[in-house]
Amino acid sequence: MKFVCSQSDLNSQLSLVSRAVPSRPTHPILGNVMVTADADRHQIQLTAFDLSLGIRTSFPAQVLEGGTLTIPAKLLNDIVSRLPDGEVTLSCPLESLDQGDALVMLTAAAGRFQIRGMGSDEFPELPTIRDGKKLMLPAIALSEGLGGVLFAASPDETKQVLTGVHLTHKQDCLEFAATDGHRLALVETSDQAQSEEDADQAGKLPTPELEDFALTIPARALRELERMLTTANEADLVDLNLDEGQVIFELNHQRLTSRKLEGAYPAYHQLIPRQFNRQVTLERRSLISSIERVAVLADQKNNIVKFRIDATEQKLHLSVEAQDVGSGEEALAAQVTGDSIEIAFNVKYLIDGLKALPSNEIQMQLNENNQPVIFTPLGAMKMTYLIMPVQIRN
Repeated sequence: MKFVCSQSDLNSQLSLVSRAVPSRPTHPILGNVMVTADADRHQIQLTAFDLSLGIRTSFPAQVLEGGTLTIPAKLLNDIVSRLPDGEVTLSCPLESLDQGDALVMLTAAAGRFQIRGMGSDEFPELPTIRDGKKLMLPAIALSEGLGGVLFAASPDETKQVLTGVHLTHKQDCLEFAATDGHRLALVETSDQAQSEEDADQAGKLPTPELEDFALTIPARALRELERMLTTANEADLVDLNLDEGQVIFELNHQRLTSRKLEGAYPAYHQLIPRQFNRQVTLERRSLISSIERVAVLADQKNNIVKFRIDATEQKLHLSVEAQDVGSGEEALAAQVTGDSIEIAFNVKYLIDGLKALPSNEIQMQLNENNQPVIFTPLGAMKMTYLIMPVQIRN
């Protein structure tokens, strides 16, 4: 095997696939990235797989001699990321490959490096789906949806289904939901990448109608998909193949495979109140800044910010009190409908949700200080952030 490519191409593609390399591989070869050089197509394919999440990507290169081998992913990534811009040559003698003990030579303007790799015979195949559903999803809708909910997925592995994002399709709408039991993020986006008129002008067919579906996918896999989507154009479509146990996303020359999460996802629509007797309209950036300032005084044992909504003054007063540390208070102008009330929140949950809301003007809707509170953006995509308040102890 021998090929020549740019350092930037190799570095960016390695960074992408390396996220599917386990930090503590159960088998040595899982700590490697599989490199395939295709002399006919002049393409390099990189693959990493931890038996749950798999990422494959390809990029153009000058392939002088084809072949396949595996190389320790962290070592290769660490070297390539530190090389200067310019051409990189990676080679491995054919006889070394045949013996299964590959001695890889990496040559760049900065110098030469030798890395001991392995053959690819023991590297597991990425899952394939033959008889599952095949769908096409707008890249822009996926990107918006994931950006609005991923932060709310639970990190607690004991509740497996909550570590994922629940994705459903109904009546021309893609719905994304994530909850950790204390908060819920919900985004609804259109399943159309573009209008038929725009599609005709671009010489493309409009997005075909989708079948209804519902599945839960690990948040870890979807965070990698979100990174892949940063390179997508507005009109790009993502191929989604799914069966009972697996999902495969494909965008351009990149593929991501993941297992689905088993179990029934919570009936989250039942958690959202249908009516509210209080409503507050606020400027989002000002609210975040005020919370971050007063939260400097919040300690880990009492990471709580109190809201005092004043209907008479049309203001929101924020305060933090931390024993043995101090206290802080700020006030913001607000449009308040309904009676005055005091309510408290976990600072982290509050800031996470506010930063994910896509508009600067937001609405806060609530009933009592021990019932769910809803934050929604005004004049932007349809997003709902539900957060449970913290009990105030006097």
